[in-house]
Order: sequence, then structure tokens, then C-alpha cells
Amino acid sequence: MSDVTETKLPGVGVRHDFTTHHGDRIGMIAHRAGHRDLLLYDRDDPDSCGQVVRLEEDDVRTLADLLGAGHVTERLTELQSVPGLSIDWVPVDGGSACSGRRIGEIGLREDLGASIVALVRDGETIPSPPPDLTLRQGDTAVAVGTPEGIRAMHALLQGD
Repeated sequence: MSDVTETKLPGVGVRHDFTTHHGDRIGMIAHRAGHRDLLLYDRDDPDSCGQVVRLEEDDVRTLADLLGAGHVTERLTELQSVPGLSIDWVPVDGGSACSGRRIGEIGLREDLGASIVALVRDGETIPSPPPDLTLRQGDTAVAVGTPEGIRAMHALLQGD
């Protein structure tokens, strides 16, 4: 089995890449909005993406079925998902009114229906950050809540 590299793309989603047995590099970006991009890298320049194919949720299921993983994937997704609950990595922008404020001052859970369950700062993870921890530009909040709450938190921490 090939090694898969995972790269978090703050504000976008997560990219997974691997190199096939024959030396082709393939990737997939799972966007926060739900769609996916299938990436086919240039064989002569593995840092250059030769082709991008956008896949909607139904397309992803169809491709997984063609590859033989559809039924297993659906069952695992069922077992791991909690209806109405989302998780996302939300970057803190310097233009946000939240930058420089303590987590407890912002009222995320009460006002938005989402909570910061961890904070990534300077490559280090702070699990269960205390309410008196001050958010800084460049931090990434690991947020859990309703899909609407996550979208609202993203807008708030990005300064939209």
C-alpha cells in the first residue's frame, strides 16, 4: 500500500496525495464546502498539477464504487458521523475582531453554536484551550459545532 500524505489547507479543506506503483502522483482535495478535486500531477514535474477534475458528492461515491470501496466507505462514514455535527480547522485572520481577544470573551458557543476544542499555534497543538487564552493572527482553531455554527465561526475569525 502506498504512503498517503495529508496536508491541511486552512480555509479550504484537506489534501491527500500519493504516488502510484508506476510513479504517477495523484491527489484529492476535500473542500469544506463538500466537493472534491481529483488532482493528476504532471509526471515530469511532480509539483505541477497537470489536471484537476472537480467531483461532487455523487461523483465521489460513483468513483469509489468503481474502485471497489463504496460499500466499506459508506459504512465507515455512518459509524463515524454524528448527525448535525461538523468539525473544521478555522484560521484566525489579523483583520478579525477576535484577534487579540480571549476565547471566553467571544461567546462562540452561546452565540454561534460552535466551540474551539483545540488551537494550533506555531506548529503546536493546544487541546481544550482555556477561556482566558488569547487568539492571535496565524492561529488555527479546531472547531466543533453545527454546520451553520462552523460557517459563522469561519466568518467571525476571518473578519468577514
